[in-house]
Amino acid sequence: MKIKSAKFIISAPTIAQAPPPLVHPEIVVVGRSNVGKSSFICRLTNNQKLAKVSSTPGKTRLINYFLIDEKWYLVDLPGYGFAKVSKAEKERWAQALEEFLAKREGIRLAVLLVDCRHEIKESDLQMFAWLTANALEPLIVLTKADKLSKSQLAKSHADAAAAFKLPKEQILTFSSVTGHGLDALLQRLELAIEA
Repeated sequence: MKIKSAKFIISAPTIAQAPPPLVHPEIVVVGRSNVGKSSFICRLTNNQKLAKVSSTPGKTRLINYFLIDEKWYLVDLPGYGFAKVSKAEKERWAQALEEFLAKREGIRLAVLLVDCRHEIKESDLQMFAWLTANALEPLIVLTKADKLSKSQLAKSHADAAAAFKLPKEQILTFSSVTGHGLDALLQRLELAIEA
């Protein structure tokens, strides 16, 4: 699969403001704040201006919809685990995220982004368990692969497989800077969309 067109559709604060369900299949992107979701989306779509990349964690506070090749939606969800917001705001984000993932019809795949430079966090394991419990197929992608040496990345990959109790082949490594892992990722997305 090669992505030819990508356009921003809407930023929705809740599921009620999202586009009508089941019009197009949806691939959702979830991950901790500062995991590189916006850079991931820009690299995936080959459009550096599509998602706003910020050095400030927790920038994405809404459900952002992008229409890809007029055929499917790429959905950017608010990051979780960001400490520098109020407890009430954190709870509001968590509620919106959970409601969306539990009730939204048409989700074909949940891409769970994890920073390869850090140990797997409890919140990542919780999100993986929550997705699985809600019958959503999670694809784990280790981001920022360019920041590690080959041996460090191999260790991070093995550690992630052990933490999530998955075969290594089911976890992808990816770099928004170099494009490492892009072809394998596009292949997985295509399979999910066509399923």
